[in-house]
Amino acid sequence: MKKILILFMMLLNLSTNAHENDSIEAVNRKIAMDFYEDLWFTNNTDNYSKYVADTYVVHDIGDRKGVTEPAIEQKNTADFFWENGEWNNTIDYQVVEGDMVVTRWQANYKPKTLLGRIAIGESKIPIINVFRIQNGKIVEIWNHRHDIDTSQTMKFTMKGLLFGLLIALIPLIAALRYKRKLKQLKEV
Repeated sequence: MKKILILFMMLLNLSTNAHENDSIEAVNRKIAMDFYEDLWFTNNTDNYSKYVADTYVVHDIGDRKGVTEPAIEQKNTADFFWENGEWNNTIDYQVVEGDMVVTRWQANYKPKTLLGRIAIGESKIPIINVFRIQNGKIVEIWNHRHDIDTSQTMKFTMKGLLFGLLIALIPLIAALRYKRKLKQLKEV
C-alpha cells in the first residue's frame, strides 16, 4: 500500500510539474507575441519595457554577438523603422520550450522617407528570433535575418563595384601616361 501511495504521489507531482511547465510556456509565448504586436506590428514602442529586461544580451548577424544592451535599444530600433516607413508583418509560427521562444516571422517594410529608402529599402524579409525569457522579461535575443533578400545586399554590391572600379582606374591611368610618353618618344 505504501508503494502505491508513493507511486501515486510521484505521478501527481509529475502531472503538476507538467501543468506548471505548460503554464510557463503559455506565459512566455504571450510575452513574445505581445512584444511583436506592440513594437513591430503596431507603433506602440513605448511598451518595450513590458517585455524586455532592463538590459539584455543580443546575438545578431554580423559583428553584434553577445552584446549587452539597455532595453531602450529595442524601442529606438523600432522607432527608427516606424519613423521612416510602415510595417505589414506576419508571424509564421512559434515554438516554445521552457524559457525559450522561437518565432519565425515575415517583415514586410515599405519606406516612406528618403532615409528609409536609402538606409532600409523596401523589403520582405524572413526573420527567426529566439528569445530567452526570465521573470516575465526577454533577457536574451538571437536574431537571424535573411538579409540577402533585402536591398541591403545592393549596398555591398555597389561598394564592391566602386572599389573594383577604383582599383581598375590605377592601371588605366598608368597605361594612358605610358601611351602619352610613347607618343612623345615617337615624335622625337
